[in-house]
Amino acid sequence: MDKVVADFDDAVADIGSGAAIGIAGFGTIHGFPIQLIAAVRARKLHDLTIVCNSLGRDPEHPISIVAAGQASRLIAAFSARAGGVAGSAAALSPVPLDVELVPQGVLVERLRAVAAGIGAFYSPVGEDTIITEGKERREFGGRTYVLESPLQLDYALVYARKADRAGNVSFRGTSQNFGPSFAKGAKVVIAEVDEVVEVGMIAPGDVDLPGIFVDRVVQRARKAEPLWRVPREAAEARSYLGRPGRTATQMAQRIASLLPDGSYVNLGIGLPTLVSDHLAGRDVVLHAENGVLGYGTRLAPDDADPDYFNAGAEPVSLRPGASVFDSTQAFEIARSGRLSAVVLGAFQVDREGSFANWTTPQMGGGAIGGAMDLLVKPGKLIIAMWHAERSGQPKIVNACQYPVTGTRCVDLIVTDLAVIERVGRGLVLRECAPGFEPQDVMTLTEAPLTPRLWPAPPASPPT
Repeated sequence: MDKVVADFDDAVADIGSGAAIGIAGFGTIHGFPIQLIAAVRARKLHDLTIVCNSLGRDPEHPISIVAAGQASRLIAAFSARAGGVAGSAAALSPVPLDVELVPQGVLVERLRAVAAGIGAFYSPVGEDTIITEGKERREFGGRTYVLESPLQLDYALVYARKADRAGNVSFRGTSQNFGPSFAKGAKVVIAEVDEVVEVGMIAPGDVDLPGIFVDRVVQRARKAEPLWRVPREAAEARSYLGRPGRTATQMAQRIASLLPDGSYVNLGIGLPTLVSDHLAGRDVVLHAENGVLGYGTRLAPDDADPDYFNAGAEPVSLRPGASVFDSTQAFEIARSGRLSAVVLGAFQVDREGSFANWTTPQMGGGAIGGAMDLLVKPGKLIIAMWHAERSGQPKIVNACQYPVTGTRCVDLIVTDLAVIERVGRGLVLRECAPGFEPQDVMTLTEAPLTPRLWPAPPASPPT
């Protein structure tokens, strides 16, 4: 049984207009089947449904199909990103585009449900948000769940490092992420690979996607150059009342000091990713929803392996004992309550501990990612953010002006000015940044704060 197709155009020749096409890949740059995408785009199809985690940002990524006006519907966890990394999908499309935003873990489960023969399932993800409005709800064990339906694809396009002629696929590192889930949700699966080997040359234990799920294999004519989101440098301190607050690095250091040894911790994208640089020698195991447990510091691209990256698509080292897996298992870890803490960024946090981090009116879309899945059983939820917008507008507010990600779930807020704890339905100021007093922080915060500072650590003895 030889599933190798010699030509990319032949591999996609039967894809017609109106098809639902799933395109695997993670973040803005990693693991996209770029030559299959180009072949689909060259067919000049129309009225496509594109299903993906993210549109990417490169002309070779799924965003190019939307920008060419070939899609009428998009189902994704990211239709836009803060900071204009790729722009809003709806704004980029020259034709009307129906956009359905889906949390990452729910997207995975909806695809996996197709292969499992499950007609529908109940999920707790996002039950208190506008994302699930209009869906059927039921209570189980005192918790509200939302009915989700399977997501059937006509075709799935996936990238892997290696496949044999029988279609057995081997991914490498964190590049596995969504590949298996997209494949299992499709009628026809086409794998773009760097290397094709003879049957028997992939050890049984190294087969990540068995050939029964794969219909065609096509080898890249050239190995793609690795793309990197270069680790962000620490921003300069912002000034408040004429004084500098903490830098981003100092915020990350403070959060790292709050994580107890023996804990499993998920770091979200943005400011939280810096925390990994300040855990050397600590017994803190880092988890990322793209499928890695036990990663270490961020790396410069010249020192990096292109198949190991964090949830922010930044290259990372691996600690001894690290493991990699697909996104399905990553979300099983998250939703089953095995994480000790989750650190996320936010646009706003309100007086009761609800927060918003997935959309603003300026974005023209949404960046849900895995945040709502991580809130199912987050352990301790820590928000890392600047205390105010650059305009001076407070980010800790009486009520969130943006759609919320989660309701009354924040445990700690670490900003460049303070550490704030949610106690019941109120916020307690526990610590001020050096050079600031409680009244300063309260002046710069819209939501009411109760000052109840932690005792100052004892002074170091003189040397």
